[in-house]
Amino acid sequence: MFARSGAIAAAFAVWILAAAPAVVGQAPGQPDIEALKKTAPRVYLDCGSCDIEYIKTEVTFVNYVRDRTEAQVHILITTQQTGSGGHEYLLTFLGQNEFKGLDDTVQYFSNSTDTDDEIRKGLVKALKIGLAGYAARTPIAARLSVQYAAPPAAAAAVDRWHSWVFNLSADGYFNGEQSIGSRNWSANASANRITTKSKLRLGLTADFDADRYEYEGVSTTSRQEGYDFSGLYVAALGEHWSAGLALDVESSTYDNTRLQISPSPAIEFNVFPYAQSSRRQLRFLYKLGFESVRYREETIYFKTRDNLFKHALKISLEMKEKWGSISASLSGEQYFHDLSKYELDLYGVVTVNLFKGLSMYVAGGGGQIRNQLGLIKGEASLDEILLQRRQLATSYEYFVMAGVSFTFGSIYTNVVNPRFGSTSSGGIKISTD
Repeated sequence: MFARSGAIAAAFAVWILAAAPAVVGQAPGQPDIEALKKTAPRVYLDCGSCDIEYIKTEVTFVNYVRDRTEAQVHILITTQQTGSGGHEYLLTFLGQNEFKGLDDTVQYFSNSTDTDDEIRKGLVKALKIGLAGYAARTPIAARLSVQYAAPPAAAAAVDRWHSWVFNLSADGYFNGEQSIGSRNWSANASANRITTKSKLRLGLTADFDADRYEYEGVSTTSRQEGYDFSGLYVAALGEHWSAGLALDVESSTYDNTRLQISPSPAIEFNVFPYAQSSRRQLRFLYKLGFESVRYREETIYFKTRDNLFKHALKISLEMKEKWGSISASLSGEQYFHDLSKYELDLYGVVTVNLFKGLSMYVAGGGGQIRNQLGLIKGEASLDEILLQRRQLATSYEYFVMAGVSFTFGSIYTNVVNPRFGSTSSGGIKISTD
């Protein structure tokens, strides 16, 4: 399924563009095909999850460049999940250099049952539609043909599931050797109903881990298990506001909870319209919550159960532009019975295309933790510490990552050569860990 808008949409709203076959033995007076190809639009494809080599073999009427500043068309592809379990691919065509000001967008929707091959074929069609207007402005247009396939007559669609989507999954993992062994299994079930006006998500998960160790005739087994039910209902209140109710019911040996029930009404404001969420979001989410907990073992506060009220605020920023991307969040929660019991968390990833061929990223996160109400009284065993089977007391947590890459050489990356396996785009890549 496709949708289209933009400055050059009117001329190519429903056309699918295909390269005409090359002619063997050029006719006198006709331009050389290789010379024509050099005049084709220069394209920079900005998509980390696309099958780039497949696209290059299927869309051959443009020149692919590895440096975004050399491109005449910067194609930014962003995705977000649809209510049926498929994905919306938003292809934003940004004209630059000779095509500056000629921008366009194409949407492609995949189904949850589509194979990887079907998805990449759909993306190729969307790319051809979007690139049509740019190719028409270059001499390569003389070697292209336009085809139109009339849609078959179809009866009105009837959704017998009324927008409900269900999923069941289970997996297991087993490995070992003479002195050690590990078992893991998990099961998941979900039921979702998502429309433009509301969202309803229900999910149930179960996880079990067991590790066995033998040393000098002594055998030790460590186990961990957790179960969780989550429910969420959200109602749309316009292009910027929404309200909802969340419910979580869980049990965890790691968190020392035999049963925890947490209902939370919430409201959210998005600075940008929700329709732009695949490109940019700035959301403020506030929740009021009640927490009823029965602990497995007595806590360091000499409690076996708790009934507490709390509130939480989360600010999330997501942006993807030609210069790079930003993903960041700041969140905090606090208990009303004791305001000193709180948690603050900060997370962020920034990727920046600095200049020709040079890019870098920085990622990090950390938190101040003052709300570990369920810590078990008494010392943790060595197994529990080493295997992280039990939550330990801490006042903070953090991580930091950074990297840089530099690519140089030929700006063109049209050639696909799959011999001895696929490779990334040309040039030399230098990175630091």
